[in-house]
Amino acid sequence: MTFFKRPEHHLSQWIAALLIAVSALVPAHAAVQPLDHIVAVVNDEIITRQELARRYAEVVRNLSRQNTPLPPREVVEKQLLERMITELALQQHARSTGVRVDPSQIERALQRIAAQNKLDLAGLAAALERDGQSLDSMRTTIRNELLIARARERDVDNRISVSDAEIEGYLQTQAQQGVETEYNFAHILVTVPENASPEQIQARRARAEDVLAQLAAGADFAQLSASHSDAPNALQGGAFGWRASGKMPALFADALKPLQPGQVSPLLKSSNGFHILKLFDKRGLDAALNVTQTHARHILIKTNELTSEADARTRLMQLKERIDNGVKFDELARLHSEDASASKGGDLGWINPGDTVPDFEKAMNALQPGEVSAPIQSPFGWHLIQVLERREQDVTQERQKLVARQAIRERKAEEAFQDWVRQIRDSAYVELRPID
Repeated sequence: MTFFKRPEHHLSQWIAALLIAVSALVPAHAAVQPLDHIVAVVNDEIITRQELARRYAEVVRNLSRQNTPLPPREVVEKQLLERMITELALQQHARSTGVRVDPSQIERALQRIAAQNKLDLAGLAAALERDGQSLDSMRTTIRNELLIARARERDVDNRISVSDAEIEGYLQTQAQQGVETEYNFAHILVTVPENASPEQIQARRARAEDVLAQLAAGADFAQLSASHSDAPNALQGGAFGWRASGKMPALFADALKPLQPGQVSPLLKSSNGFHILKLFDKRGLDAALNVTQTHARHILIKTNELTSEADARTRLMQLKERIDNGVKFDELARLHSEDASASKGGDLGWINPGDTVPDFEKAMNALQPGEVSAPIQSPFGWHLIQVLERREQDVTQERQKLVARQAIRERKAEEAFQDWVRQIRDSAYVELRPID
């Protein structure tokens, strides 16, 4: 079922970052802008001094709201520039391999951000302007994040497979350990380039060991993350939030298990580099055994270079009109749906909460049995959904397998994503120039 949920995360992280940046907007004082010049060349595009300065100002605001001590400017700018280089390389990869973002998706994201902050678009524009930003700059940010998310989905998430043997092994491990544990922790990563020389590996190890020594001496973890970590969430203090042990790399789970809240792990080595973890808290995770299941079917029209968002929506509106006039849903699904379920009349069987992507689930949950939705969009295309029936079901064993599959998938996807990012970054032509 192609529209079913992938490890996700993936969009929630950028939406959360945008919400943090907007939710506590404060007036920005005018500052003298330095003359612009190029600070980095990435393949055939450039990063300018003013672009770096704008990103630095955002970091200063966010760290101030979090009451995190600000590292020296040159340290933060070095970290930021590397982050911007990686992001630009990923965006270039996405564009060059055919990933496109429809403008309507960007506008819907803006509407969600405005609604989260109890604003309309005009209010959001005013708040951004007071903070030295604009709706156009936010549109660009959203477009770039969606480009990367779509490329990740295609190149990484969709290629992850989980075998029945892996699921059985996971469940056996959980049975031996008892109730699964969740950890609230943060992370510092010092990456090691692919095919690094022994001298490069030793230099990165020394850098990580120096960070560990500073932590042992009482240094602030969030500040060291902002100034030393190569992880995507470095400027958020490296925080992961709550993660179940089965939904993180086994290296992390094994290191966190013996720690008490407030403690820091020893230096950990993976194929990506050197890691340091700090545990904030941990708790047991109890899985629900009874859920409301929905029996539904759908018609999916995918978008691509030949079928635009508007074309897909129009086709589904025409199909809905035919259904409303008495044509059978399953007959149209067999003829028009581009999902693997088409041969079954679009029948998806019984769906548990969390099985599908949020946009699909929200629309499905709003329907009464027998009702057909208007065209709705998900990351996989446009859908018509029909709910057939609902039931309360004890899904203990089924749910355990589903949770196991999702946990293994998320763990594999996160590891594969880090490798993917490193490979694209290492293959990019990068020329660094003096910042000042």
